[in-house]
Amino acid sequence: MRFVLLLACVLFIILSTVRFKLHPFLALFLAAIGFGFFSGMPLNEIVQSVNSGFGGTIGNIGIVIVLGTIMGTFLEYSGGAFSMADRVLRWIGEKRVPLAMAILGWMVSIPVFADSGFVILTPLNRALSKKAGISLATSSIALGLGLMTTHTMVPPTPGPIAAAGIIGADLGLVLALGIPISLMGAAVGYIFAIRFASRLYIDPNPEWSDAEIAQKTTEAPAALRAFTPILIPILLIIFKSVVDYPTRPLGEGSLVNFLSFIGTPVIALLIGVLASFSLPRRFSTEMLSGTGWVGKGVLDAALIIMVTGAGGAFGKVLQNSGIAALLGDNLSGLNIGLWLPFLLAAALKTAQGSSTVAIVTTASIVAPLLAPLGIQSELGKALAVLSIGAGSSVASHANDSFFWVLTQMTGMDVKSGYKYHTTGTALVGTTAAVLVWLAGNFVDLR
Repeated sequence: MRFVLLLACVLFIILSTVRFKLHPFLALFLAAIGFGFFSGMPLNEIVQSVNSGFGGTIGNIGIVIVLGTIMGTFLEYSGGAFSMADRVLRWIGEKRVPLAMAILGWMVSIPVFADSGFVILTPLNRALSKKAGISLATSSIALGLGLMTTHTMVPPTPGPIAAAGIIGADLGLVLALGIPISLMGAAVGYIFAIRFASRLYIDPNPEWSDAEIAQKTTEAPAALRAFTPILIPILLIIFKSVVDYPTRPLGEGSLVNFLSFIGTPVIALLIGVLASFSLPRRFSTEMLSGTGWVGKGVLDAALIIMVTGAGGAFGKVLQNSGIAALLGDNLSGLNIGLWLPFLLAAALKTAQGSSTVAIVTTASIVAPLLAPLGIQSELGKALAVLSIGAGSSVASHANDSFFWVLTQMTGMDVKSGYKYHTTGTALVGTTAAVLVWLAGNFVDLR
C-alpha cells in the first residue's frame, strides 16, 4: 500500500508541475503532507517530520547554495566566463571550436546554470563557428552537452550540492568522483556532436565582429582571476576530504584542523565568493547590495533553497513512515543498487523538465532507501549522488527551458532539437550512469 502511495505521490508531483504549472515547492510540500496522512502516520508526527526535514536540509546546505549562486553571478556579469573562453580557445586552437565549446561548457556550468552559460557563450560560439567554417549545430550541441554534465554532477552547482546534503554524502568525494565522470560524459557528448550533429547545417550568422570580440576580451577580467573563484573552493573541499580521511594521512595538529576548517563547504565557498569580488573591472559597493549582483544571486538561490527544503521535508516523511524497511524487503533481492537513483531521476527529469527538481526529489526519495539498497559507505553515498545527477540529464526535451534556449538561440527546429540535443543528453546521462555503476563494482558500497 505504501509503495503504491509513493508512486501516486511521484505521479502527483509530475502532473501538478507539468500540466497544472504548480510550483515545485508547493508540489513537494503537498506530497509530503499527503503521503504522511494517507499512510496512517500520526498527525503530530507528520508536522514534526515536515518541519525537521525542511529545517534540517536547509540548515545543512542553504548557505552553500547561496554562496555558490552569488559566485556564479559575479562570474557571469563581470565577463569572467568570456575570459575563460578566450583562454581555452588559445590552448586548443580556434579551428577546434566544438572541442573548445565542450570544454568551456564543462567549466562554465560548475558555478553558472546551464541556461545562463549557453546564453553567455552563444555570441562567441557563433563568431568562432563562422570563422572555422563549421555548422553552428555542431559547436552548439557540444557546448550544450558540456554544460549539462557539470550542471548535474559537479558542485558547487546547486543540484549536486542539494543531493549531497540530503543524502549526507561527503562533498569532497562527490567532487573527486564527479569531475572525471562528468569529463568522460562531456567527451562522449563532443564525439556525438562532431559525428552526428554536424550532419545538420546551421549558418552561424555571428552577432559579433572580430573587433567586438577583442573589445569584450579587453573588458573582461584576466583568465587566471576568472578561474580562481572556481578552483579555490574545489581544491579546498577535496583537500579537506584528504585531511579528514580516517587514516589521517597528514596527521593531527592545529594546522591540520585549520585546513579542515577552510575546506568545509561553507568556508570554501565563502572564500570563492570573496575571490569573485575581484572580477569586475570597476568594483562598486553597489554590487554587494540587495539590488546589485549579490542581491541577484540571493534571489536566484531562494527558489533552489525552497525547493530543496520541501524535498527534504518529503524525504523525512518517507523516512519516518517506515517505507524504507518496506521497500528494503522488496528491493533486496533485485540487486538494483546504484541504478535505482538513476532510473528515478531520469523518469522525473523526462516527465517534468527541471534537472534541479529531479535531483532534489530523487535524493529525498532515495535517502531513506540507501541502507536497504546496500549503499552505506561514504564512497557509496557519493556515487549515489552522481547516479542521481546522471539520471537528471536524461533527457532534456520540450518541457525543459534549456531545450528552448538552445533551439531558439541557434535557429534549430524542434525536430532537430529532439534528434540531437535530446538524444545527446540521454546518451551523456546514460554514459555517466554506466561509469558510476562500474566504479561501484570496485569500491565497498556498504
